[in-house]
Amino acid sequence: MRALTWHGKRDVRVETVPDPRITEPTDVIVRITSTGICGSDLHLYEVLGPYLDPGDILGHEPMGIVEEAGSEVTAVAPGDRVVIPFNVSCGTCWMCGQGLHSQCETTQVRERGTGASLFGYTKLYGQVPGGQAEFLRVPFGNTLPVKVPHGPPDERFIYLSDVLPTAWQAVAYAQIPPGGSVTVLGLGPIGDMAARVALHQGASRVIGVDLVPERLARARRRGVHVLDLREHGKDVGEAVRELTEGRGTDAVIDAVGMEAHGAPVAKAAQQFVGLLPDALAEKLMERSGLDRMAALHTAIDAVRRGGTVSVVGVYGGAVDPMPLLTMFDKQIQLRMGQANVWRWVEDILPLLDDADPLGVEGFATHTLPLEDGPQAYKTFQAKEDGMIKTLLKP
Repeated sequence: MRALTWHGKRDVRVETVPDPRITEPTDVIVRITSTGICGSDLHLYEVLGPYLDPGDILGHEPMGIVEEAGSEVTAVAPGDRVVIPFNVSCGTCWMCGQGLHSQCETTQVRERGTGASLFGYTKLYGQVPGGQAEFLRVPFGNTLPVKVPHGPPDERFIYLSDVLPTAWQAVAYAQIPPGGSVTVLGLGPIGDMAARVALHQGASRVIGVDLVPERLARARRRGVHVLDLREHGKDVGEAVRELTEGRGTDAVIDAVGMEAHGAPVAKAAQQFVGLLPDALAEKLMERSGLDRMAALHTAIDAVRRGGTVSVVGVYGGAVDPMPLLTMFDKQIQLRMGQANVWRWVEDILPLLDDADPLGVEGFATHTLPLEDGPQAYKTFQAKEDGMIKTLLKP
């Protein structure tokens, strides 16, 4: 089959690799019809190379058609249309029973001290082959795939794999009071969708912050009050307070994470580590890794006293400095973590109808063949050509 594979920093290629096969009686093989490029894929493209091997198959936002099912699979059958959550979760362990599918005890990567395995996402999370490919082996065929109806276009459902549940959890964790306000830092796919979810759920004011003109314009069209980081710079918190009677918003969602703009020292440190041999780089990242913290510090500044900061952007540093004095003084609540996809599926599915209140159809700015994947990564990383969300078609 053809698959998009990692070969080094800013070096991804589409090449021919062996087809996946059923290895457990509960496995299914899915023929991928659409697969997304996620903002966190750029961390693999740019920063997390020490945890990858050449030839690793990337991608964790797939959907498609079941081609083959193991002997013990009863929940889906060949021909069924399914979305595959990015968490590799069993659905039956104690953690899954608590709705914490990203902490699945069956697939936790204990040798790394991390949570549930993820499709297409490094040794830290199981080094499971990903979904930017023609076919994907999916374990836990009775509990992991999300069965969806035939008929509507893939874009109606594909965001169930990651974008929708991640944005939904970001808003849930933000605990916006009825009619309250929220600032969303970063208007990429997750931040954009989180703003839509917050408005749908009744937030009276949603403020979106970014520096990419296309992202700002797109959010503005959906009713978001946008702030251009190029104009406000370090004064985002003050700009938010001016819009909220001097208080700040009830909640702030950090949808940026370690890719934050304007942190040259941390950026240089990340780039240096990426040049070291993998074994040494891993030790440095795990023991002294440093993120660009501008977004999180802005979130803490912009939230009102007694408010909540919800972190959905990915961080990976081991010794990131936190402004604990400010957080304590402002009585800030902080929630974060990988999205627990299946926890939110039943809440989201009813919204994926013809009314399309969240605007999932048309959410992608680019739909390209899988063979164009390497150029799509390059364009997405550079934030060029108005690219906000890309779907690849194997």
